[in-house]
Amino acid sequence: MAWVILIISGVFEAIWAVALGKSEGFTKLVPSLVFVGGLIISMIGLAWAMRDIPTGTAYAVWVGIGASLAVTYGMVFGAESISWMKVLLLTGLLGCIVGLKLVES
Repeated sequence: MAWVILIISGVFEAIWAVALGKSEGFTKLVPSLVFVGGLIISMIGLAWAMRDIPTGTAYAVWVGIGASLAVTYGMVFGAESISWMKVLLLTGLLGCIVGLKLVES
């Protein structure tokens, strides 16, 4: 269950990261509120998952999921350019995240 919570928490990390960018320095209300909500949910989930998953592994997976989803969101909605190299690097990042789960003892 800790891994499921960690993955969901990583998704919320991407949500708050994207919302932070859209808040324009907290001058837009709705993205600022999404940022705060996403941040709280993400941190609670990360803290909960760290009860059963070692800190380094949990943090690396959380950041990796959040970063890869934030970049993917940017590529899908036009804020980031799309290239085969970026797709390859994101695939490698996701492979490393899965690898951390597979070697978890």
